[in-house]
Amino acid sequence: MSNHPRAYAVLYSSTFAFMVCFVVWMMFGVLGIRIREELGLNAFEFGLLTSTPVLTGAIFRLPLGMWTDRFGGRIVMTVLLLGCAIPVYLVSYAQALWQFLVIGLFLGLVGASFAVGTPYVSRFFSAERKGFAMGFFGAGTVGAAVNLFVTPVLLEAYGWRMVPKIYAVALLVTAVMFWFVAAPDPGAGKTGGKLLEQFKILKNPRVWRYCQYYSITFGGFTALSLWIPQYFQAEYGLTLVAASALAAGFSLPGAVLRAVGGGLADRFGAHKMTWWCLWVAWMALFVLSYPDTTLTIKTLNGPAAFHLYLPVWLFTLLLFVLGAMFAFGMASTFKYVADDFPENMGVVTGIVGLAGGLGGFLLPLMFGVLAELVPIRSSCFMLLYGIVWVSLIVMYISEVKKVQLSGDVVSASR
Repeated sequence: MSNHPRAYAVLYSSTFAFMVCFVVWMMFGVLGIRIREELGLNAFEFGLLTSTPVLTGAIFRLPLGMWTDRFGGRIVMTVLLLGCAIPVYLVSYAQALWQFLVIGLFLGLVGASFAVGTPYVSRFFSAERKGFAMGFFGAGTVGAAVNLFVTPVLLEAYGWRMVPKIYAVALLVTAVMFWFVAAPDPGAGKTGGKLLEQFKILKNPRVWRYCQYYSITFGGFTALSLWIPQYFQAEYGLTLVAASALAAGFSLPGAVLRAVGGGLADRFGAHKMTWWCLWVAWMALFVLSYPDTTLTIKTLNGPAAFHLYLPVWLFTLLLFVLGAMFAFGMASTFKYVADDFPENMGVVTGIVGLAGGLGGFLLPLMFGVLAELVPIRSSCFMLLYGIVWVSLIVMYISEVKKVQLSGDVVSASR
């Protein structure tokens, strides 16, 4: 089976549209720092501000995935881009926290664009290239890094209230470009079926496992993309521009390498990629979790003090590794989906994407609560360390141990 003649035009235009959406979806990660100063927000309120758009971006992934199966990705993506330009523009006029939260709920719909583009793009490629295609499209999350580079520059040049207006215009221009470059969806109206029939897929335990994997890989990536700029600024005393630039050391590999992860998942399989990526992420998070510590030990020659801390260069390097592992894990999770549910890509993509988006919404809130309850800045990494550990246990019980047992049965039969 060969690729559709318009496959790469669809892939490139969809990836660009998704990147623009992701820039807008993540903009509160930078703008929120200025808004926090202006409104005097605490850690929890800052987490609520940054994560509110992620909530609707998560909730609407499922219905948008279903609408993509029914009406086609070209139509749904274009309408989404046009419609979201309005709330993005209105951010410039918000004055109180509740206004930012209400508007954030509406602009957060751009984050649901992932559930539109993934099934849309996959239908243009052969089975052997679906992993690469979905990984390439998923690399549109580079918008998180673009946000960290572009938004601080625009903010310093024009003030933060001009930035949403610029992004609203960018959404409109992208919608027009996408419509003329993309192609009609060959799978529109051919998949799915009645609503209740589509939801029967939820009975499959594999769907829930993939939700677990994606909630930490994508959810962790999204949450840290929002949280890290202010972390750099507070922990190392950096300027907003410098903090955002270094934070891109996490967001950039977490986006660009997703395409590589899709190709590796095609070659080595989704299970191996996900398993080893989670292990490496777990080890990186163990080091990142360790707070700045002065340790005094009683020795034979008297007390000896040791200062344990992560210098900014090592912290940035570990973030790079963590971002890369999350990227590979995001790509391999959807390789699972493409292999196991080719006829229900829109629905399953929406469900798994919903889980990832909810992770991206809840984690910043949990980071804020932990920062208030446990006054240790690295507590956010401690939380992620525990969640990754749970994911590894789930994978071992459901997949690794099952494979080992089946192998023992085969050996015994021989």
